[in-house]
Amino acid sequence: MLELMLTQEWDKTFPQSDKVNHSKITFRNRYGITLAADMYVPKDATEPFAAIAVSGPFGAVKEQCSGLYAQALAERGFLTIAFDPSFTGESGGEPRRMASPDINTEDFQAAVDFLVTNPVVNPERVGVLGICGWGGLALNAAALDTRIKATVASTMYDMSRIAAKGYFDSSDNETARHAQREALNKQRTEDYKKGSYERAGGVVDPLPEDAPNFVKDYYAYYKTQRGYHSRSGNSNDGWNVTGTMSFLNQPLLAYTNEIRSAVLIIHGDKAHSCYMGRDAFAHMMDGNPVPENKELFIIPGASHTDLYDGGGKDAIPFDKIESFYKEYLI
Repeated sequence: MLELMLTQEWDKTFPQSDKVNHSKITFRNRYGITLAADMYVPKDATEPFAAIAVSGPFGAVKEQCSGLYAQALAERGFLTIAFDPSFTGESGGEPRRMASPDINTEDFQAAVDFLVTNPVVNPERVGVLGICGWGGLALNAAALDTRIKATVASTMYDMSRIAAKGYFDSSDNETARHAQREALNKQRTEDYKKGSYERAGGVVDPLPEDAPNFVKDYYAYYKTQRGYHSRSGNSNDGWNVTGTMSFLNQPLLAYTNEIRSAVLIIHGDKAHSCYMGRDAFAHMMDGNPVPENKELFIIPGASHTDLYDGGGKDAIPFDKIESFYKEYLI
């Protein structure tokens, strides 16, 4: 296994809890990529633990939202890991800042590998939690991995839908997709000639005065002391231009209506992305063999990024998430 250089000091965007023990761990996915994670273990709970793997948002790192969720759930009695996906953060994989619907789904499954083989974890009580784009990937993993007993998708994106159809499905036509394919493949040629990958840029900076509200919300999180992190693509120079190319042709959520395990989809009703959560839930319920353990939970007044860190108004429904996992994992 590739030995990663892991930062040992506390460098999160949230304060450290004295109710949990924190350590850095690594594990390897099916493609041989070594992933880095923070593990949070409750001090006042007993083994074997129910366990949850957390990742997201798309383009973020474990020192941001996923770590906040993981630590909060550890305070509530779960062993948790927050991991950096392949090619990002402290995890391995070259070239950097690439994304893949296959490999990133595998990242969740590799986290499950680590948890179900951990001697202090009950292998029958393992769940996943994905934030933003990783909410959609968590659902995709749950559709494939029967070891996952409970899944939470918080303020989810369907990255394949965004890639192929644009925001609000505004580019859902062959002409727009063809133009996008031409531009991406032209960039591939240029990258190959140069021997390096052009970056797409993270959250826009400086922020235009006429930016949509959701872009302003992203700026307020990723570009300020609230959520900035030096290893975060969204906080800095983003994905490679071709980094998310394969999402254009590979729909993620095709078989989520065959998920038999428990699922909770959480969204704020003021989130620009709420339509994706509602539509993902509707598709998941269409002919599902076990509909009774599925729920869509809408939070009045909450925006997309309010569910990143609470938005200063405790918007993340941790009591709801805790009760869901305790019902289906304990």
